[in-house]
Amino acid sequence: MTAARRAVVLGGGLAGVLAAAALARHVPEVVVVERDRYPEGPEPRTGVPQARHTHVLMDGGARAMERVLPGVTGQLVAAGAHRHGMPDGVVMLSPQGWLERFPGRRYAYSCSRALLDWTVRQQAFKNGRITVTERSEAVGLLGGPGAVTGVRLRDRDTGGEHELEAGFVVDATGRGSHAPRWLAALGLPEVEEEVVDSGQAYATRVFRAPAGAEQGFPMVNVLAAPGTGRPGCGAALLPIEEGRWMVTLGGTRGGEPPTDEEGYARFVRHAVRHPLVADLIEAAEPLGPIRGSRSSANRRRRFDRLPSWPAGLVVTGDAATTFNPVYGHGMSVAARCAVVLDEVLRRYGPVPDAAVRAQRGIGRAAQDAWVIATTQDVLYPDAVGPRPGGALRLQRRFVDRSVRVATRNPAVSAALIDSFTLARPFTTLARPSALVHTALGPRGEPLAAPPLTAWERRFLPGR
Repeated sequence: MTAARRAVVLGGGLAGVLAAAALARHVPEVVVVERDRYPEGPEPRTGVPQARHTHVLMDGGARAMERVLPGVTGQLVAAGAHRHGMPDGVVMLSPQGWLERFPGRRYAYSCSRALLDWTVRQQAFKNGRITVTERSEAVGLLGGPGAVTGVRLRDRDTGGEHELEAGFVVDATGRGSHAPRWLAALGLPEVEEEVVDSGQAYATRVFRAPAGAEQGFPMVNVLAAPGTGRPGCGAALLPIEEGRWMVTLGGTRGGEPPTDEEGYARFVRHAVRHPLVADLIEAAEPLGPIRGSRSSANRRRRFDRLPSWPAGLVVTGDAATTFNPVYGHGMSVAARCAVVLDEVLRRYGPVPDAAVRAQRGIGRAAQDAWVIATTQDVLYPDAVGPRPGGALRLQRRFVDRSVRVATRNPAVSAALIDSFTLARPFTTLARPSALVHTALGPRGEPLAAPPLTAWERRFLPGR
């Protein structure tokens, strides 16, 4: 089969830009089709409401980005992002207690989503093989059930349509992807879809960090506790660029955080399991309005299970699998999917038949994050989605015990962080060094108070 001379990426968000960077290693011309206009700098993009909430780039995702765009994480830190050790750089209340801050070998990066997207775009678009078409959107695929040969595009300003032929088409249009409908129009069967929705809502505000806390402050995460019969309420404080803190409150169905000032303050102090975040923001200056969002359902379209798949088409990122943002895995999975695309093209060449291998690999790349999110989210009151079967219930109990042991045990903590940051497979929790400690049980009671350093406690009220 003839190697593709042109690839088209639909969607210029993070998943699309990373896919374009991967494709540009193998295809002479890559066209990114973006429905809006990119901002001139690191500002939120139109049509991406979740960009105004906290985002974490996990270790596994950062490593994947580096494979596709070498040097990008260094550029991110140079632009103001914070690099946190895991778990030593995070103060976390897990459902089973405070996690002791053992020295770690994994990292997470915190910054605004706008800065991350801007940095990735700047790095990727240095490649002369990539061009961008703004204010344009796909309205259908060219080809048939056996092969996709291009796309039909509409200019959003003039309404005019034209066809663009391509040997590879990558759909990275996000949660609103029309890929199932487009495939049906080509004569392919209906795409199976799985949904788990806890009804999670978010409320986020940005603060000026207190004087002296602009650099070196840890991430703070008070996680919700599933399985209690009550809505899950949590809070996350992330240091971001320009000496700011971004604070996101989250609550599942029946416990949604308010977006008015009084309600926000009441929720962070009384609905969240511990008032640490409320205490920390007492001395922080609010910098803008409180912004809400409800786009939190976990949704997986099983393109990888179709009995036949058209050559030349790949669906990636949120267009294939979306996650509740509370777990911080969406960006990392998008990066892992770009690595899958790069590896498949390196092994088989940029031929349309490589698409089916890439699509199956993308399904596998999302599996661990899917299990982590859905086995927790389905436990909250009035959650939508199938309850886990016997095997998954046993797995969840094992994970709960592992988390309890990890609060005080460095070996199990390391395995848990390896899995949670997507640096290693979920099965890492069952490796012998961790399994033995999990079987023996915890080394005493969880910590009674947040594991803050003396310097960090200076920023609590009355200290």
